[in-house]
Amino acid sequence: MALKIVPKDELVNAVGTKLESSPWIELSQERINTFAECTGDNYFIHVDEEKATQTPLGGTIAHGLLTLSLIPYLMKNFPVPENMPHGLNYGFDKVRFLAPVHSGKRVRLHGEVMDVQWKDEDNCKFKTAVTVEIEGEEKPALYAEWILYYETED
Repeated sequence: MALKIVPKDELVNAVGTKLESSPWIELSQERINTFAECTGDNYFIHVDEEKATQTPLGGTIAHGLLTLSLIPYLMKNFPVPENMPHGLNYGFDKVRFLAPVHSGKRVRLHGEVMDVQWKDEDNCKFKTAVTVEIEGEEKPALYAEWILYYETED
C-alpha cells in the first residue's frame, strides 16, 4: 500500500471516495505497555493483566489514544496532492471511542474522503472519515474525522 499521488486540481474529485482498507495490525500487550510507558498512562486496565481480568472487561485493553495514534500508520493509501513537500496533522473534528480493543486483538482502518478545501492554490485542508474496525467484532473501536493540511510546491 502506498500514497496515491493525485494532480492537485483533481484532488477535489476524491471527495466521496472510499479508501482501500488497511492491513490488520495486532494491538499486543507489549505495544500497549510501550504506549503506557511513553505516555505515563499506566492505568491498571491497560497494563496489569492479572488485575484487569477481575473487571467486567475480562482483561487488558488498549488505550483509546493508542488506537487513535495508529491512524497515520494505518492510513497509507489515501490520496495526496502532487508536489507535496509535507502534510501536517491539523486535528480532528470528531473522535468517538466506541468499543475497547482487548490486548491481542487486530484492528484495521476504513476511510472515506469527506472534504477538500483549498485555502489558496497551494494550500488545502483534507478531511477524511475514518473507522477502526476490530477483527471479529461488530462494533468498531473508534470513529474520527481527521483533517490534514497540505502545502504544495509547483
